[in-house]
Amino acid sequence: MGHDLLDSVGHDRLYGLDIETDTTVNGLDPRVAPIVAVALATDRGTTVLTGAESDLLRRLETAVTELAPGVLVTWNGAGFDLPFLADRARACGVHLSLRVVDDPALGGRDDPLPGHLGAYRASWGTHGHLDAYRVYRADVGASLRLSCGLKAMARLVGLAPIEVDRSAISSLSPEALHDYVASDAELTRELCLRRWPACETGVDVLSSR
Repeated sequence: MGHDLLDSVGHDRLYGLDIETDTTVNGLDPRVAPIVAVALATDRGTTVLTGAESDLLRRLETAVTELAPGVLVTWNGAGFDLPFLADRARACGVHLSLRVVDDPALGGRDDPLPGHLGAYRASWGTHGHLDAYRVYRADVGASLRLSCGLKAMARLVGLAPIEVDRSAISSLSPEALHDYVASDAELTRELCLRRWPACETGVDVLSSR
């Protein structure tokens, strides 16, 4: 994704992305836990993908690459969602046009994702990537001494997140899982929209390979 596109990206080209993983095993470990749901939030609505993991990942690749070139927005995606997706795609033998490049300067929120040393800059096809969590952590979190978890930050600005017991994701009904992952993707996008001038400077732009 070139700098010229970043200069002209509109709010309709900011796409919230969130994943949920299997909590019947260690849902924080991509070596053992499959992805059970993904949500992609746009200005036209939110797509939620569930089902067999390999098929889910293929459908996600199609959904992402069919979007107009823009920015995928995550909440701690540099340390969790994107490397998790990359690992699970390799495990399933599914090609994603997702590219993750480790950047020691990013540091991590807590312990690194199992099998990884830290966090990543990323791009996905024609899209750049923005980890909105890191933008909020750098200023709001630092000044107010907040952890900047997605739900806490959403409540702070007057949004109403759907909350469930994260350890019990795998016991949710299909409808509840759908609503939960959709809510997280939508909140991520909305928090980015509310602070786009600040967030824009945090977009990853990777050089060509």
